[in-house]
Amino acid sequence: MQRASRLNRELQMLSTEPPPGITCWQTEERIDNLRAQIVGGVGTPYEGGIFSLEVKIPERYPFEPPNIRFLTPIYHPNIDNSGRICHDALKLPPKGAWKPSLNISTVLTSIQLLMSEPNPDDPLMADISSEFKYNKHLFNEKAKKWTREHAVQKNK
Repeated sequence: MQRASRLNRELQMLSTEPPPGITCWQTEERIDNLRAQIVGGVGTPYEGGIFSLEVKIPERYPFEPPNIRFLTPIYHPNIDNSGRICHDALKLPPKGAWKPSLNISTVLTSIQLLMSEPNPDDPLMADISSEFKYNKHLFNEKAKKWTREHAVQKNK
């Protein structure tokens, strides 16, 4: 019951006061299965892209973090090919930083920040991480190409 009322409050807040560049909504009638979109940040290789994410809320939420993954392919050192995200806020302590005081809005905002400021020292994709560290120009070119191919809405 606590989970449902908290999720309803969070979804209400996300629809009335969404963080800039982020939308989140319920799919079907299930409150524990959400979709989100993050707009790629200006001045990043993801600029102009709209990235879709799947947000699954566990039974023990808010005592467990939501399970979030990218549905849109993204070239990033902290996000793997199946969309999984390496981020402290998505893991329980001691390895992670999830706290029940965090919410979906703050986690999506921190993922948006991770997109513009990758953490190459805690990568999921070692090859992309070393490219980010040692050949930033090549990394930016590939990330922009992926964004154009997968995240830019094409007018039909």
